Amino acid sequence: MDDCTVFVGLDYHQASVQVCAMDRAGHVVLNRRCRNDWQAIATAVESHGSPGRVAIESCTGAANLAEELVHKAGWSVDLAHPGYVHRMKGSPDKTDFTDARMLADLTRVGYLPKVWLAPEEVRELRRLIRYRQQLVGDRRNIKLRISALLRDQRIRDAPARPWTKPWVHWLRHTDALSPQSRWIVDRLLTRITVVISEIAEVEDRLAEVTEDDAMVDALCALKGIGPVTSWTIRAEIGRFDRFHTGKQLARFCGLSPRNASSGTRVADAGLIKAGNRQLRSTLIEAAHRLIRFDRYWVGFAGELLDRGKPKCVVVTAVANRWVRWLFHQMQPAKLAA
Repeated sequence: MDDCTVFVGLDYHQASVQVCAMDRAGHVVLNRRCRNDWQAIATAVESHGSPGRVAIESCTGAANLAEELVHKAGWSVDLAHPGYVHRMKGSPDKTDFTDARMLADLTRVGYLPKVWLAPEEVRELRRLIRYRQQLVGDRRNIKLRISALLRDQRIRDAPARPWTKPWVHWLRHTDALSPQSRWIVDRLLTRITVVISEIAEVEDRLAEVTEDDAMVDALCALKGIGPVTSWTIRAEIGRFDRFHTGKQLARFCGLSPRNASSGTRVADAGLIKAGNRQLRSTLIEAAHRLIRFDRYWVGFAGELLDRGKPKCVVVTAVANRWVRWLFHQMQPAKLAA
């Protein structure tokens, strides 16, 4: 094995990984395809030098490989933000060869746009949260299909608000539907019953998994914050101390305005279109509850409304300020106290 230090870029695929190693001067000493196995990758790289830092583009499965290289091969591995890497490449051509070389070069010069490598327990929690989100989406889609059928049949004499128990009972027994619509609605109602049952099961699983989680307990103790919001924050943010400031955390959550300044013109251009959409939606929903139930946020929102700010801007501002406040409350030292 050569004693020189090499910088490594890994372009991940399900069956194989393109491995590029580059020395300190920027010369490529290795760029070839290996099977998707940490030992094969380690053997290929270490025959050309000692890995200094390693970069792998964040995608499905990449975190598991990165963790294996950290714990089994003893490497220092960073996950790279795929969107930023693509924009930095600035080329219309895309090949595994050039992608791996780009990652290695960015690592070598210290310009790699990094993302957090979440530990296994956080990744597992994310899987549960996102599975629940999929089920909630299925429930919403079934309700929309039933509503569309009722509009198509021009049925407007429902005796109660939609999806209350009296309304569902009426929907199951009304003779206003045509034969084919009745057949479809019966099956959609059966499906939504199954989906609702599965949502309850996954929520029980989430409660069991986070039973001893200090962060979830602290979040649930806050006014206006329920278990679903707490689980989502825990899964998607993971650790609050990985951010330097509350402002940085709010930007990660997609709650900060995008800067659109140029020359002497200083302006904002709406929220940044980055980050996890479900996390942002969850925090916006939490802000709606805060401005109804929490005296401080009621006053803060009232001041903004009195200044003529639109309701949607006010709610987002509350979410932004609340997340920045939450950054200081969820530090490990306070949770352990």
